[in-house]
Amino acid sequence: MNRRERLTDTLVRKLKPESREYTLCDALVPSLGVRVHPSGGRSFIHVDGGKRASLGSVSFKTVRQARKESLERLTLGTDDNASVPCFRDFATGPWKDSWVHRCKPATIRWFERNLNGRLLPTFGSLRLDRITPAMVHRWFDDYSRTAPGGANHCLKVLRHILNLAVSRGHIAANPASSVKPNRRPKLTRFLSQDELHRLHGVLDLHDNSKRISPAQRMQIDIIRLLILTGCRRNEIVRLQKREVFDDSLRLLDSKTGPRTVFLNSGARAIIERRMVGDSPFVFPSPLDQGRPLSDDISLWYTIRRDASIEDVRLHDLRHTFASHAVMQGTPLPVVSRLLGHSKPTMTMRYAHMGDRETEAAAERIGTAIAGMLDMG
Repeated sequence: MNRRERLTDTLVRKLKPESREYTLCDALVPSLGVRVHPSGGRSFIHVDGGKRASLGSVSFKTVRQARKESLERLTLGTDDNASVPCFRDFATGPWKDSWVHRCKPATIRWFERNLNGRLLPTFGSLRLDRITPAMVHRWFDDYSRTAPGGANHCLKVLRHILNLAVSRGHIAANPASSVKPNRRPKLTRFLSQDELHRLHGVLDLHDNSKRISPAQRMQIDIIRLLILTGCRRNEIVRLQKREVFDDSLRLLDSKTGPRTVFLNSGARAIIERRMVGDSPFVFPSPLDQGRPLSDDISLWYTIRRDASIEDVRLHDLRHTFASHAVMQGTPLPVVSRLLGHSKPTMTMRYAHMGDRETEAAAERIGTAIAGMLDMG
């Protein structure tokens, strides 16, 4: 019986011969295996329908090359379903054509990052009807070990592609439908007043340091604006000067389309001191004034460590803005508008933040009504 494990070049080199020939199959591409002879010789083989074909000695190609060749052999195999397209041709052709005309540029980029970065390298050469649930499960589990959230997002794209393949009659069922997404934390992380105070102190400390570069000083201002406005990171990083007005930002293209962000005095002060130079961007790249600063705010990892809030993501600053707005008694519809949410359900996650204030209000109202009844 053949053994199965995810093949790597290191693993293949370390395989030891035994008294009898054996084969170690790839957990990622089941049609690929490494045959180990008692003499110590090792070679890649392609297995399809019980038939085996040699792909050559492991001395002349890497696991990645052998995996690609094995997938290509599956794609080119002849049978009754030979007309079924391969994943790459279908995803970059009919599938993309089905949605690209109605999506924003940012959405298109998101789809393409998942497709080009994760899906095509794994399934690209494989014919649609050769993709099995077991393959999808192994791919998803492998991705989830390092990025559970990213794996969930990418799974959505894969399901979207394969659902269209089902509707077009290329496959009978979606092999990704049985994969359960990773469970994500339900509670929203936000900073307490004490944590905000510590963060403010650390930002001041770094801002006053002579060792901080101009780019890092811009990152500090970006972090402050995220706290003060509740904006998304890219809305601030890519902010253009033409979008800045006296008391507001009029964003031309946010995640949910054009929207207005009203500025408090602290946010206005930061932006006003950044409205200098010839760059069209408020936070320009030091290397190219015609481009915005990189959205990789790497200084954040140092800042949050120094403030003892290492579990806080940069996006949690947006949650902090919303949570404190609700706790101050701001109605949820107003919070929704401040955050630029397209659906009210997005804002409802903060509803529990106002429970304490609601309880206090109920007590006040009850006391007042009880007093009226006593007067009767």
